[in-house]
Amino acid sequence: MKQMLEVLGFLAMVQGAAGLVSEFTDWNWGLVHRWGSLDGYEIFASIALLVLAAALFAAAESRKAG
Repeated sequence: MKQMLEVLGFLAMVQGAAGLVSEFTDWNWGLVHRWGSLDGYEIFASIALLVLAAALFAAAESRKAG
């Protein structure tokens, strides 16, 4: 369970960072940029993904290994 939370946290962190990078540069990568329903809210969604990643990492730390 701990490893699954860490993997999900890592994926959320990567996608959140990719969304912020693609918003402030001309790079077109990341899932946040590709979802049509998030048009105009890409920055907020990316920040939410980074907060989710921090919460997942915190939850993984509170779990026992195994």
